[in-house]
Amino acid sequence: MSGTYLGMPAFPVAAHKAVGNTTLRANLRHATHTIRDKRAKAVAELDDWTLLREAGKQIKDHTLRHLDTYLVQLEEAVTAAGGVVHWAADADEANRIVTRLVKETGESEVVKVKSMATQEIGLNEALEEAGIAAYETDLAELIVQLGHDRPSHILVPAIHRNRGEIRDIFRKEMGEWGRPAPEGLTDTPAELAEAARLHLREKFLRAKVGISGANFMVAETGTLVVVESEGNGRMCLTLPETLISVVGIEKIVPTWRDLEVFLQTLPRSSTAERMNPYTSMWTGTSDSDGPQTFHLVLIDNGRTDTLADEIGRQALRCIRCSACLNVCPVYERAGGHAYGSVYPGPIGAILSPQLRGTANEIDASLPYASSLCGACYEVCPVAIDIPEVLVHLRERIVQGGPATRRGNRVVLKPAKGHAAERAAMRAAAWAFTHPGALRAGQRVASRTRRFHPRTLPGPGRAWSATRDLPQVPAEPFRDWWQRTHGKKESGK
Repeated sequence: MSGTYLGMPAFPVAAHKAVGNTTLRANLRHATHTIRDKRAKAVAELDDWTLLREAGKQIKDHTLRHLDTYLVQLEEAVTAAGGVVHWAADADEANRIVTRLVKETGESEVVKVKSMATQEIGLNEALEEAGIAAYETDLAELIVQLGHDRPSHILVPAIHRNRGEIRDIFRKEMGEWGRPAPEGLTDTPAELAEAARLHLREKFLRAKVGISGANFMVAETGTLVVVESEGNGRMCLTLPETLISVVGIEKIVPTWRDLEVFLQTLPRSSTAERMNPYTSMWTGTSDSDGPQTFHLVLIDNGRTDTLADEIGRQALRCIRCSACLNVCPVYERAGGHAYGSVYPGPIGAILSPQLRGTANEIDASLPYASSLCGACYEVCPVAIDIPEVLVHLRERIVQGGPATRRGNRVVLKPAKGHAAERAAMRAAAWAFTHPGALRAGQRVASRTRRFHPRTLPGPGRAWSATRDLPQVPAEPFRDWWQRTHGKKESGK
C-alpha cells in the first residue's frame, strides 16, 4: 500500500513533537469540539439512531461476507450502463491504469473531487511524474495542496490550519497554480472562500478530465454516489468529458434501499447535517448529459487481506465520517500528521496497519496510539469496535502469528522491542493457569504492600508519572471471600 509519509517517525516520536505545538493544539481543540458538539445535537434528533446504526452494521457485514458476488454484479451493471470497469490489485497498478487513461485523452491536467482512495495510492504524485497536473478542488484539499502540506483529518484535511495561515498560503501560492489571490485578501472566511471559488472556476471550465472517488457504489444498478458540501464535486462530476472514479472495493452496498440508511447516518456523523447539500449520483454515461466516457477503477490494495481477519475486517465497514477523530483525546492532542498515513485517528490506527502490514516502525506503533477509552466506538455510525481491533493488532505485533499478506497465509514474527511485554504476558498466563501459585503471589503482594513503590522504575516511570499506581488490598479477594462466606457455604 502507498500512502506512508516518507521520513515520518513512529507515532510516539511524532506525537511527542506535535503536542509541543501550541498553535496546532489550539486549532485542533477548537475544531474537533465544535464538530462533535454539532454532531451530538444532529444525532439526538433521530429517535431511531440506534436502529439505523445497527442496520448500517448489518448491511456492511452482509456485503463483506458476499463481496465477491456484489462486485461481479456491480461490474455487470456499470458495463451495461456504458462504463468501463478496471481492477487494481495494489496502488502501483491503480496508478498505472489511471495514468494511462488520462494520457489516452491527450490531456495534461485533471480536476479532482476529494478522495481518500487517491491519497492512499499516491495518485497525485504518480500523475505528476507522468507530466499530468492534478488540481484538488475541495477547499480544504486546495489549502493542503497550495501549502505543500499533507491532510491531517478525514473530513477537514486542513483542520490544523487557522484563517491567518490560510490567507498567507493563498497570497503566496495561488499565482503559481493559476489565478492569483485578490489584492488585499484578508482572513475573513467569506473572502477566503471567494478567492478559492475564483481560482477554481477557470479550472472547472477548462478541464476535460475529472477524477473522483465515491462514498458508495450500488451493486444492483451500478450507481456511484458522492456526498459533499461545497458543490465542487458536482462540477467535477458533470463538466469534464471523461470521468475516472477510483474506489475501494469495500465501498459497495447491495441495493438502493441499503443506501437510504447511510444517507441518514453519514451526514449527521460527519458534518452534523440532516443531509448533504450536494448528493451526486451517476450510472454509466448518458448521450445528453455529463461525461461521455466513464471509467471505474476498483482497488484492493490490502482490503482482501483485511477481509480475511475475522476481528480486523470490521474496519472495512468504515464510511469515512471522521466522528471517531473528533472525540479521540489522542488525536485532539497529537493531530493527524503524527499517524504517518492518509488515514489518521482511531480508524487509521486500525486500518493502516491492516492495509499496509506492520513490518515498518510507523504501522507497528499505530495500534498503541490510543487510550482505549472507547469513545470512538460509541460514536461510530456502523459500530466498529475500534478498541477490540486495537487490542487484537497489539497482540499480533507482540506475539506474531498467522495473517494474510497479498492473498497468502503467512506467519508473522514478533516485532522487535516487545520482549519484556511478551515475557510479562507469558508469566501472567502461567500464573492464571496455576491457582496455587496465583494465590501465593496475591498473599505475598498483600503482606508486603507497605514496601511497594509509588512510581515504577526504569521505562515504567513514564507511565506512572501521570498515573497513580493501584494500591494492593490488605487481603486477597479469595481470602476475604473464604473468611466472610466460606463457613456459610460449607454449612449448607
